[in-house]
Amino acid sequence: MRDMNRAELLSELGVPQDYGNDPYLPPYEEAMELERVEHNIVGRIQRLTADTARDWHRMKQAAMNDEVTLLLVSGFRSISDQIELFRKKLAAGQQIEEILQVNAAPGFSEHHTGRAIDIATPGSRPLTDAFETTVAFVWLRNYAARFGFKMPYPRDNAFGFLYEPWHWSQLD
Repeated sequence: MRDMNRAELLSELGVPQDYGNDPYLPPYEEAMELERVEHNIVGRIQRLTADTARDWHRMKQAAMNDEVTLLLVSGFRSISDQIELFRKKLAAGQQIEEILQVNAAPGFSEHHTGRAIDIATPGSRPLTDAFETTVAFVWLRNYAARFGFKMPYPRDNAFGFLYEPWHWSQLD
């Protein structure tokens, strides 16, 4: 998405003109080289960059060795997919301010890089705060950094996103 088109598109979706400026949220380009990783919890194949795929598999195996199950919910998401996600939510009556608390605007999602994942575990509803009460979350807090992953959106994060204990990335 070129910058001129990005501004027009964000305006069409109702995203404020100053989005990403204060606090600064970097724009992300789509990853060009992705690997098929595995099917997610609803059976859709997920893709990640080669390094992230390798590290995800290593982390998942290490957790399994500790009797902790990590499930992939989502990996790479294209800018087009992010646009459609926004359009669906807007069509369902959600306000843009509400959407921007849980989804980065198209062009600003870590998922565009192929280096971000959403994780679930059996017995916990995916993509909810309840994930923080699981053994899987405790394991990730203790060991994810060994595999290059961090949780970029803790409580009261500077970006204004709601707390996402399930979202982990390899971005700085």
